[in-house]
Amino acid sequence: MRLPRGIRNNNPGNIRMSGSAWVGKVGNDGAFEKFDKMENGVRALTILVSNYYYRHGIKTVRGIINRYAPPSENATDSYVNHVAAKAGVNPDEQLPALEPYLRDIVEAIIYHENGRTIADYDIARGISEGMKAVA
Repeated sequence: MRLPRGIRNNNPGNIRMSGSAWVGKVGNDGAFEKFDKMENGVRALTILVSNYYYRHGIKTVRGIINRYAPPSENATDSYVNHVAAKAGVNPDEQLPALEPYLRDIVEAIIYHENGRTIADYDIARGISEGMKAVA
């Protein structure tokens, strides 16, 4: 059985190639970034979600997912509903702080992108390192 692309690339959020100098970036597959280890892929995902919230003022799950996975490329409504359900919030609810919801949002994005989850260690370590970079 072939692993999902995000898992093969250690990029469980399926972050598109960019000029960003992500920690652990080892190239791309022609469309998506590749990372040396899974926790660095989660770190990059955490930074993106955090930047949407803090830098761009996107405070709802719907806003975050519409920015992350635009409707022009994705079935965004089902994506939004999946992430909001995992986070236990209404998709259009203003999140008063990101941290209480961040892990659920990251885990839901990973699952939605890959149809499976990844090791808890990689999620915990990636989020921790990503939040240090945002602070």
